Amino acid sequence: MSKFEESRWTNSEFSQNYRDEANIYLPFRREFIETTKSLYAYFFAAKSDNNVLDLGCGDGLFIEELLKTFSPKSITLVDGSNEMLEAAQKRLGKRANINFIQASFQSLFSDELLNSNYNFIYSSLAIHHLPLEEKKLLYSYIYKLLSPGGCFVHYDVVAPVSTKIENWFLSLWHQWIKEHPNKTMSENLLEIPDQYKKNTDNRPDTLGSQLQALTQIGFKEVDCFFKHGIFSLFGGFK
Repeated sequence: MSKFEESRWTNSEFSQNYRDEANIYLPFRREFIETTKSLYAYFFAAKSDNNVLDLGCGDGLFIEELLKTFSPKSITLVDGSNEMLEAAQKRLGKRANINFIQASFQSLFSDELLNSNYNFIYSSLAIHHLPLEEKKLLYSYIYKLLSPGGCFVHYDVVAPVSTKIENWFLSLWHQWIKEHPNKTMSENLLEIPDQYKKNTDNRPDTLGSQLQALTQIGFKEVDCFFKHGIFSLFGGFK
């Protein structure tokens, strides 16, 4: 499986820049989070014993937003970057029901670090670093971790179906960055879409291929919940 330690996320400066600038160059980041919270509210808010897992949690933003409205029984955050986990711990503070685990996707398989039955599993902008066959392995692993009726929600970049569509999607991304009120910051970040495309760490697959993979694994009601250009929110239920 692809090695986390060979990726850019082990670089301290890169991780810090991501935390500082993500809201500027990630289109509709807030809307993606709010859509995920809406799904959680509709299907899980009435339950008092939800176990939540965030795979590739970054600095813990999603869990912070979730906790503003909901009170899951337990929360587990996993990330391969120690710096990201430290930022998440700082953001969320010490709580008895929150567990932080430093682990790459590879070590999750080999070390059996997760053995709970989760009602809600979320992943954000992390799985696209894996090639499709490894994505399928991870999706199968996630399916096993879910309780019956549980849901997996995946916010990530996906590959366009053609070069023509890709060029349009990248132009949408450029436009989003240009229109940010902080003009100085946005001008410095206009190269992000091109850097994303050239970076060999990124191995996105089409939305269709991943929806198909989830369905073949056994997920039900598989669908795309929100999309803008190459950014997509999708998943399914067990």
